[in-house]
Amino acid sequence: MAVEMVLLTPVMVAFLLLVIAFGRYVAVRGEVEAVSRDAVRAASMERSAGAAASSAAQTADAALGGRWRCAPVQLDTRDFVPGGTISVHLECRVPVSDLGLLGLPGSVSVKGDSSAPLDLYRRTR
Repeated sequence: MAVEMVLLTPVMVAFLLLVIAFGRYVAVRGEVEAVSRDAVRAASMERSAGAAASSAAQTADAALGGRWRCAPVQLDTRDFVPGGTISVHLECRVPVSDLGLLGLPGSVSVKGDSSAPLDLYRRTR
């Protein structure tokens, strides 16, 4: 019985830490997706494509607060007309240590994509 406990305890602890790390990854991914939703929502309120891109970038920067290394927000404004749809793509590199895997080097890429419709009865420039 003692031998079984000595062998199983490290395995169970490792499994528990892995479950915590996966849960933390899901939480971080949810945060990045929420930031992309906020950015596309802010962009959809603007009247020009340039103002929309600036608003999306400012919103994402404010929400992330410099926690992770993220690429600039990519805003697809090809369909920036009343009734059109705009999309935001956000990609961040999150250190593995932020995910609960203590002592491991490296980082993972977390992506968030969101789209929002533009109001049909509004003016754009």
